[in-house]
Amino acid sequence: MLKNLSLFVGLRYTRAKRRNHFISFISLISMLGIALGITVLITVLSVMNGFEKELRERTLGVVAHMTIHDGAIRSADWTEIKASLSKHKEIVGVAPYVSGEGMFYIGSRVNGAMIRGIQPDLEPQVSNIGNNMIEGSLAALQAGHYNIILGKALARVLGAGMGSKVTLMIPQANITAAGIIPRLKRFTVVGIFDTGTHIYDGSLALTHLDDAATLFRIKGEFTGIRLKLEDMFDAPRLSKQIQQALGYSYRVQDWTQQHVNFFKAVQTEKTVMFIILLLIVAVAAFNLVSTLVMMVADKRTDIAILRTLGATPKTIMGIFMVQGSLIGFVGTVLGTVGGVLLAVNVENIVPALERLLHVDFLAADVYYISDVPSDLRGLDVIKISSIALILSILATLYPAWRASRTEPAEALRYD
Repeated sequence: MLKNLSLFVGLRYTRAKRRNHFISFISLISMLGIALGITVLITVLSVMNGFEKELRERTLGVVAHMTIHDGAIRSADWTEIKASLSKHKEIVGVAPYVSGEGMFYIGSRVNGAMIRGIQPDLEPQVSNIGNNMIEGSLAALQAGHYNIILGKALARVLGAGMGSKVTLMIPQANITAAGIIPRLKRFTVVGIFDTGTHIYDGSLALTHLDDAATLFRIKGEFTGIRLKLEDMFDAPRLSKQIQQALGYSYRVQDWTQQHVNFFKAVQTEKTVMFIILLLIVAVAAFNLVSTLVMMVADKRTDIAILRTLGATPKTIMGIFMVQGSLIGFVGTVLGTVGGVLLAVNVENIVPALERLLHVDFLAADVYYISDVPSDLRGLDVIKISSIALILSILATLYPAWRASRTEPAEALRYD
């Protein structure tokens, strides 16, 4: 009977209507504080996971999972390199490219850009740009025609549309009798893409591989080879294997090396945000200390009677630990349910708030991503809920210990 006494009395105290309504109010506030903290923590982490996932997918939809380059690779080496790469089943796409920088201008409008020469038939194997065309298609890039496809933001800055003529000036010069003349080439806009990532939509232009090679005077060669993997997280391991197979005359880089600072910054920000928000949960959990201290003071007479009836200090301690743990458990459950529901629906809630308030929270010309994504992960939910429950239990230890130290004679002397 004594084994179940702590649980029985603790649950009875929790269900009973308290004479001191202030204690009931503080208990409710403690419970809601834990629930609110958990809800916010789950939602914020899910949104940050969503941003990280969206940034990674959008970035790797434009850039390659892995690149092989050596200044200029001869076209004659293409077949040999491709045959060597075909041995790796993890590679699902291979395409050569030519890369360079230049300055576009139409009239008085000028903007710098990265020019990428591609093979239109192979490009869909290594990037998603073909799926993000809002006008035209990759097939419109034909060798010798000097056609070009611009990012949406770049086209808007230049005031260019389908069929527009844009002049490209590259950082190379022709030496003539009249002096040094910048190299200029006129292109026809045959397509516009929108990846949803402003940094690429505003600074990337695509042309045919042969036209780019001619333009940058590397005809018969290309800058490198772009690879797409079945699982992008295999890139670090696979890049080492390919580097050893091809030899160190080539340089193999994967996306974790090319964007390491960016993704480390995102991960660091997420970790710091987790710690900050966890402190909110900790504060709410330790509000249980004040709640249980007042409960102990309110139940001094009951504690004394139980002690005189044979209850041990351990039993008394268990009673108040049950009370505090139950408050923490209910708060944790409410917060977990609320956090999961909010995280799942945040992609619909934010646009509704933007329409209601007539506010654009994430302007497309300022932020990489203009919507609010969410990626709810079960491991995060379990981790947050477990930590909150553990903190709630720890918060009950001191008040419960104080209750177990109550002397029956002292408690009953003035009652």
